[in-house]
Amino acid sequence: MTSPTPAATPHDGHPPQALAALTLGAIGVVYGDIGTSPLYTVKEVFLPATGVGLVPANVIGAVSTILWALMLVVSLKYVLLILRADNRGEGGGLALTALAAQAVRERPRLRGALLLLGVFGATLFYGDSIITPAVSVMGAIEGLEVITPTLKPLVLPLSLAILVVLFVIQRFGTAVVGRLFGPVITLWFLVLAGMGLWHIWQQPGILAALNPVHAWHFLTERGWHLFAAVGAIVLALTGAEALYADMGHFGARPIRLAWTGLVLPALALNYMGQGALLLRDPGAIENPFYRLFPSSWLIPAVVLAALAAVIASQAVISGAYSMTKQAIQLGFLPRMEVRNTSAREAGQIYMPGVNWALLAGVLAAVLYFGSSSALAGAYGIAVTLTMMITTVLTFFVVRHGWGLPAPVAYGATLFFLALDALLVAGCAIKFLDGGWFPLVMGGLLFLVMSTWARGRQLLMEGIQRDGLALLPFLQGIAGSDAGIHRASRTAVYAVANPDTVPQALLHNLKHNQVLHEQNLILTVVYAERPHVPDAERVVLAPLVPGFWRVTLHFGFMDVPDVPAALTLCAAQGLEVPPFETSYFLSRETVIPTPGSGMANWRERLFATLSRNAGSAAEYFRLPDNAVVELGTRVQI
Repeated sequence: MTSPTPAATPHDGHPPQALAALTLGAIGVVYGDIGTSPLYTVKEVFLPATGVGLVPANVIGAVSTILWALMLVVSLKYVLLILRADNRGEGGGLALTALAAQAVRERPRLRGALLLLGVFGATLFYGDSIITPAVSVMGAIEGLEVITPTLKPLVLPLSLAILVVLFVIQRFGTAVVGRLFGPVITLWFLVLAGMGLWHIWQQPGILAALNPVHAWHFLTERGWHLFAAVGAIVLALTGAEALYADMGHFGARPIRLAWTGLVLPALALNYMGQGALLLRDPGAIENPFYRLFPSSWLIPAVVLAALAAVIASQAVISGAYSMTKQAIQLGFLPRMEVRNTSAREAGQIYMPGVNWALLAGVLAAVLYFGSSSALAGAYGIAVTLTMMITTVLTFFVVRHGWGLPAPVAYGATLFFLALDALLVAGCAIKFLDGGWFPLVMGGLLFLVMSTWARGRQLLMEGIQRDGLALLPFLQGIAGSDAGIHRASRTAVYAVANPDTVPQALLHNLKHNQVLHEQNLILTVVYAERPHVPDAERVVLAPLVPGFWRVTLHFGFMDVPDVPAALTLCAAQGLEVPPFETSYFLSRETVIPTPGSGMANWRERLFATLSRNAGSAAEYFRLPDNAVVELGTRVQI
């Protein structure tokens, strides 16, 4: 077999056929959110609350601002810069946080602050995961009102029904539906481009929007209404974070090709097409997107828009699963049930607890706000704050991780921070109109995540304080174990602190007066990188005869399959027979006590979270018939 020539394989290692498939997949998954923004953005810009009058200069200026916002924020910031900040191929808020923390690992206080900032940014993603399905589906179904006003009463119940079905089918996985994502969203973008071109042809004056001078005049002439206008225009940028978050699934090059080759041209043409329509017919502002279509095309347009909205929603739902899994393995959330829905793709997972919590939030948002315009008031503030946090974290990566010169790092960061600050300010004025919704949700989740992380730290300190030092204890056993019966099997004792005696081992000796011939003191460690190769998975150290310390290393995107990992010990001379191994787990019962650890109510919250955490046996893929759980009480 001959090797391919260098010309046959792109620089990122994808052969041409795979690159085409990945690019098509990126169009479907990555760009569904930003691709549905034309459904409502232009209409929101000209609402009475923004103070933007529907006159030709404002139409051209607003479209120009949208186009150049896409160029500066999406193309320049995300496509050209942020996609370079990959954590060993993975992207997203927590992956970037881990990368920034590594870059400043010699400065522990700064590292801790960046971790908290990154976690707060991650919590805002969940607010987006609730608002996106609600606003996208409602924006699409509101096309029924354009067909005939008599269908308006159906918009709310039909939107609710679609959303319920969407979340119910999550348990079956997205492998089959996922194959349809790329073609459907590709058709969506082609329709966006085609309808935009048709109206630009009829009103070519809108092409003046390509000149950034019109955007500058539009913004500078707004006065105090500037922020209201920006708060509406930012709706065109929602979904930009998905470019980075989904980099691990597709790679940077397919995402860049999809953006420059199809998505950006289609969005630009459609926004200019809506502007051209408004120049000819200001009355179309009632719903400028659906007014692009001839009346005979409205029903297919509504169906296609609904499909695009469902796909956009699917992307953020899957992202919420992935984000939650990362947060669990980085130590910011308790264990939850994770189901793999594909035998081939480890990244395709389903988390029942997350799914039903999101559904409850989405239904509450739809019922409370009642329309896409009202939901748009809640949309944007979480996204823009996440964008600002991404800019801050990226600075530490490019300056301290990559070693870029200070003028370049500071200059680029200040430029993008100025853009982000304008976008955040534009959304902040919508706080009372619904912007509080994702912020409150993010704040509550941040409280939970920070409480869990601090509680685990206090728990480990309590175990170490009350526990026995491991090595002296084992040396004592080795010197006087004549009265202890030895069972001819392997015992694995899982422990969070590898320097203290596992409580399960103490209980086994005290109550059963037995030791196994082969005993493994097991600790699982999660690295601040997405994947750990098998060659680095196991660190093995002999302690005393019959005892070994085993440390298993997983990345925050790895599946923590402990039995599979233990088979790798054979390469280092230690056989762990799968059918002759028992797993002894300590289940801690947390007892809140007065002290300097945390506020009492936070300690009680941590105790509640700990009691309801998912099973360690299921999470680490331990065989049901080989697990023994022994309880212990720990004061914090």
